[in-house]
Amino acid sequence: MRRTPPRAAFTAAGGTVPLEAIARDADVGIGTLYRHFPTREALVEAVYAAELDDATGSVPALLRQLPPDAALYAWMERYAAFVATKRAMAETLRAGWASGRIATPATRERITAAIATILASGAEAGTLRTDVDPQDITVMLMGTLLATTGGDSPGQTGRLLDLVMDALRPKTAH
Repeated sequence: MRRTPPRAAFTAAGGTVPLEAIARDADVGIGTLYRHFPTREALVEAVYAAELDDATGSVPALLRQLPPDAALYAWMERYAAFVATKRAMAETLRAGWASGRIATPATRERITAAIATILASGAEAGTLRTDVDPQDITVMLMGTLLATTGGDSPGQTGRLLDLVMDALRPKTAH
């Protein structure tokens, strides 16, 4: 039987996940979980860091496998999953950042750098606009994905990502 990794548990639960359930889903004892993650904040921080690493680290492989515009769309879907996981952890993250128990990550900078890499590849290939500031795309995606809630239809996120892609395709002469 396949066990749910902690990050999936945070996404699926949409709120506070009992650590006992995470340990059970990971097929480890609660003592083992606490040895690796002595506090809820430590576990949330580790899951958040892993999600951010996955999102930003996926760019080179996507660009090897797909044309830049398709890689950007696939990456945005991955980023949407990251935001969904982050939403479920938001309360713990905010409290940890405010108290200093969790280090504030350079999330926006890393996301913007990932977008910049894909935009540059797409501009070179002629499939993405050359006049777009990657920071503007970061803000647009953050606003788009944070404005949707877990209860929105999955199709809405796809429609919104389609609109973002439409904005990023080169303008054609009329």
